[in-house]
Amino acid sequence: MAPSLSVCCLPDQLIFCNIIIYDVSGSGDDLPKAFLTSAFVRQSLCLPGARRVDYFDESVPGFMLEVRSSGGKTFYQRYRDSRGRERQFKIGSARVLTVRQARIKARSILAGAVLGNDPQKERELLREIPTLAQFARESYMPFAKSAKRSWQTDETVLRIHILPHLGRLALDQVSSHRVAELLHHMREQQYASGTTNRVLVLLRYMFNLAKKWGISGVSNNPAAELKTAPDVCRERFLTAEETHRLLKALDTDENQTAARSIKLLLLTGARRNEITRARWEYIDWQRKTLLVPCSKSGRPRLIQLNSAALELLRSLPREAGNAFIFPSPVTGRPSASLHFPWTRIRKRAGLTEFRLHDLRHSFASFLVNKGVSIYIVQGLLGHANVRATQRYAHLANETLSVAAELIPAVILPTQVLATLPDPPDAA
Repeated sequence: MAPSLSVCCLPDQLIFCNIIIYDVSGSGDDLPKAFLTSAFVRQSLCLPGARRVDYFDESVPGFMLEVRSSGGKTFYQRYRDSRGRERQFKIGSARVLTVRQARIKARSILAGAVLGNDPQKERELLREIPTLAQFARESYMPFAKSAKRSWQTDETVLRIHILPHLGRLALDQVSSHRVAELLHHMREQQYASGTTNRVLVLLRYMFNLAKKWGISGVSNNPAAELKTAPDVCRERFLTAEETHRLLKALDTDENQTAARSIKLLLLTGARRNEITRARWEYIDWQRKTLLVPCSKSGRPRLIQLNSAALELLRSLPREAGNAFIFPSPVTGRPSASLHFPWTRIRKRAGLTEFRLHDLRHSFASFLVNKGVSIYIVQGLLGHANVRATQRYAHLANETLSVAAELIPAVILPTQVLATLPDPPDAA
């Protein structure tokens, strides 16, 4: 008995969990069929006692309308994949799509299946592709925290620069064009080349890992072909007069814990975290050294403490039960950043463009200008190789040039005197 177009109970139907399942073991004649039209879709109702009922179109094999007891109606297309397994693809809600639109999509799905494609599998694969924010949160950051000492920098770069612009995109949607747009936007906001380069390098590293780990949706690296911007070498050194103003501002600042740690940076040429995270137990008073258990190179190093640095350390108060040399007055822990006190101090000293890290450059410049070997400066700064110290080589050349000018006065004193200007008349 063929099913009626009206909504009624049909023969050879099984009711399981309140879902009508029609017997398809035979020729398929028992499937509820109809030529799906707009009128049929509007009038169709779920059969009494069932959660849903499926109506198959007479013109397109496998094209069906699911009618639920809640009143919802959805178009689907059934097909067999290349392995002969029956698959079902959700086309969309009957409230959004017309029958004509759904039937056109159904034919496209059938044609794709005949050609060996699997539309439902493709949809499932797309759903498996995480967004950049999901990948960062669930995969990258857990890895970075266990493998990189600089993971906090990565977290900051992601949170401030990358995820607000690209985080909602699936990994396969992050294109080179979108990355280039982000970098262009940052440059328009006057970010330094070092910051934009950090964004690009981090994205490149993340996508390399995603590809290595076999994350869905990553077949290439959108940051691979983009070039980093040239680094602007900001060589800024303190003059003697600027040093005097800075020391005065340090001595009079209201936050002496921060001020003294900054002064120790100038006296030792150490990196910020090497001083702010220092503990009393790291000081060797006899050998005049401060231990850094894990330096930027990943290895321990010793900071040499001169007499002024030792005097400063001896003058510091020690808090009972606190192992840190420069604990925060608020938390008792090392200060995460010296940004606010340093901004205040440098403004008072008239050094508004002077960075905290420039104290390290100034330390090196003082030594090189006094004729200290580049290799000695390398050791004092803790550089892993001399290339990082070569930026100060021009200072050494200037010092050598001044020294070389002493020779003519020794060898050719008469000719040198002849080229000198006449002394001013005695008043």
